[in-house]
Amino acid sequence: MKPILLAAALMLAAPAIAQTAPAAPPAPKVTYIHAGTLLDRPGQPPRKNATIVIRDGKIVEVRDGFAAPEAGATLIDLKDRFVLPGLIDMHVHLWGIGGDPMRARLGELTRDRFDDMVEAQKNARADLEAGFTTVRDLGGDPRGIRALRDAVEAGEVEGPTIVNAGTMISVTGGHGDGGNGLAEEFADAVHAHEINLCDGPDDCRRAVRAQIGLGAQVIKFAATGGVLSNVAGGLGRQMTPEEMKAIIDTAHSFGRKVAAHSHAREGTEAALEAGVDTIDHGTFISDSTVALFKAKGAWLVPTMIAPVSALAQARSGALPPATIPKAEAAAAVAFESHKRAIAAGVKIAFGTDTGVSRHGENAKEFALMVRAGMTPAAAIRAATIDAADALGRKEQLGSIEPGKFADIVAVAGDPTADVTRLEKVDFVMRHGVAVKARGVRLAFPAN
Repeated sequence: MKPILLAAALMLAAPAIAQTAPAAPPAPKVTYIHAGTLLDRPGQPPRKNATIVIRDGKIVEVRDGFAAPEAGATLIDLKDRFVLPGLIDMHVHLWGIGGDPMRARLGELTRDRFDDMVEAQKNARADLEAGFTTVRDLGGDPRGIRALRDAVEAGEVEGPTIVNAGTMISVTGGHGDGGNGLAEEFADAVHAHEINLCDGPDDCRRAVRAQIGLGAQVIKFAATGGVLSNVAGGLGRQMTPEEMKAIIDTAHSFGRKVAAHSHAREGTEAALEAGVDTIDHGTFISDSTVALFKAKGAWLVPTMIAPVSALAQARSGALPPATIPKAEAAAAVAFESHKRAIAAGVKIAFGTDTGVSRHGENAKEFALMVRAGMTPAAAIRAATIDAADALGRKEQLGSIEPGKFADIVAVAGDPTADVTRLEKVDFVMRHGVAVKARGVRLAFPAN
């Protein structure tokens, strides 16, 4: 057809196309949950016999009694369960082989980041099925974790909401230096890619910006030595106060919160003085540290299960010799430090360092928190509304209220009486999608 005739034909067809009615928007997905016992706002008493109404992944209403579902809605029967908000773990490591250091060491020369991505998806699914609908990932391949985070949000992969830090920022030779303990040729190859290492305030500002450029939503830095890095030298402060302040101020200027990996008191207190948002581990805490926590309003993420797991691994021969004295030192004092902080009223947010321990076993942390002096109700609050507050996402997460994401779990029995009930979750919903329903009756609408 000649160009002029083709143009005329298209012009004649245009009105018919323009008059085509637009497609109707899809009907909203509506779910009703009948909860026998509902802890909708952790920190307040649970309520009996309630209905949660969910529309397109968000909670729109919480009613007293068991309301009949509207036409087309799905009904989930949890009348014999205890229902509470989805749990939040403020410190996990999805990347790599979580909780199996010997296997990780043996595979070091035969595995690469593609294998680790497969493991990360497996680990994310395990944490989600354990009831943890949101996790803060504090160390993994920056591009890989960002891709996994986005795939979960797009509904392409099942996992918890991920708040990612990318790679931990560290001084050269510090806890985050991946070249520690390696032969020269391997150390040189690792250092060629370690943009997370920094020495001096200006270099530390660069390192923060680099992680943000790779997609980090939160920044983590190593204020002190760490148990599992293959280098001797203990758990003392490794960064100068000026380096810490440069990291924190830069991250805050980009709207990112900051987590400090910290064991030694001197490192923790320097990070608190510099304005850090969370101290993760906090192994050595004195009265002066407690006073700083309270003055600065910072959160402690105790990760109580981590030193227990690391010590067991060290004694079984699964860790390098340089790590064993550090594991023993941390395990010896961590519990008493956390007990002191809890008794003094330091703000606590739930975190496990899962990846040191096994994914899917995150809820074992609750029993340790209660042993250290928290009530079960306070421990649950630390993993829900308080963790959401520490993340800066209290308007979206942490309670079952209108406007928030429908992140919901259910267990048999009352976890406010026996917190170990949370170690066996029967039902998990994330953003309105039920991803686990063991022994739960679902009634779907007719087509």
